[in-house]
Amino acid sequence: MVEAWPDLIRLLAMPVFVAVAIVDIRTRRIPRVVWPPVVGFGMILLAWEAHSYLGIGGVVWRVYMIQVAISLGLVAPLGYVFWRIGAFGGADAKAIIAIAVLFPTYPAYVVGDVHLPIVEAPLGVFSFTVLTNAVLAGVVYPLGLAAVNAARGRFHPAMFVGKPVHWRSLERRHGRMLESPDGFTRAGLDLDALRMYLAWRDTDLETLRASPDRFRDTLPTDPQHPGDGRVTDGGQPADPWGARAFLNAADGAYGTRPEELRGGLVLVVDRSHIWISPGIPFLVLIAVGLLVGLSYGDLFIRFLGPLLG
Repeated sequence: MVEAWPDLIRLLAMPVFVAVAIVDIRTRRIPRVVWPPVVGFGMILLAWEAHSYLGIGGVVWRVYMIQVAISLGLVAPLGYVFWRIGAFGGADAKAIIAIAVLFPTYPAYVVGDVHLPIVEAPLGVFSFTVLTNAVLAGVVYPLGLAAVNAARGRFHPAMFVGKPVHWRSLERRHGRMLESPDGFTRAGLDLDALRMYLAWRDTDLETLRASPDRFRDTLPTDPQHPGDGRVTDGGQPADPWGARAFLNAADGAYGTRPEELRGGLVLVVDRSHIWISPGIPFLVLIAVGLLVGLSYGDLFIRFLGPLLG
């Protein structure tokens, strides 16, 4: 019989995924040192569990190895591929790889008379369940956002993907503007780039709004280092707002184009509220997918499986 200890010990990694999700919401920066210990932890448990299954042998051993092969050979590379094509960030990719190593097969827990997870996918690859749960959570999120906006009377082309915020809060937020001076856009100014611009000009939004002509028509005499846009505690006529000069100094500021920056600054100066995309990190969805997977199981099989026959 396979020992239950590896599954119980795996639960010790759960707080790590919750913690990094919270950190990602607050800072959008995850230290690289987080993932190697988690992957190493998973490999030790994987070797322990594989030794137990090897002792059983036969079909049980072969099925187990197939499930592990799918997790390590399909789910883990998906994280890398999605990162390479820009679907999400490096920390998201590393989290998926960590999940693939740590949870290749379905864990088993008993709470009273209830056996968890309740719903298991026929494939039996738990890391794939976590990934599909995360994707489904990402689909539900825009619907919830739209419902909140509608309940508050905020009807706008961006109501499924964003919300309006006061200009004073922009320096503390992450995400992207969903407006330009011409209307709705999915390619508005990145708020990290806005913070970098303010750091470069050694100013803040209140000062910018109070003297827009000065910032639009002149370049800073003593430009500061733009930093990387993270939240902390604490132009010439040919280059309005000094946008091109700033982007040269900031090495592009995450791919920001001069017209994006200029349009965003016009909104900051002219509007009291601006629609932005909250940009929910995929790490948050992964943590949700893992929590749901460990307790309820596979949402795709439970809700969409019957619809697909």
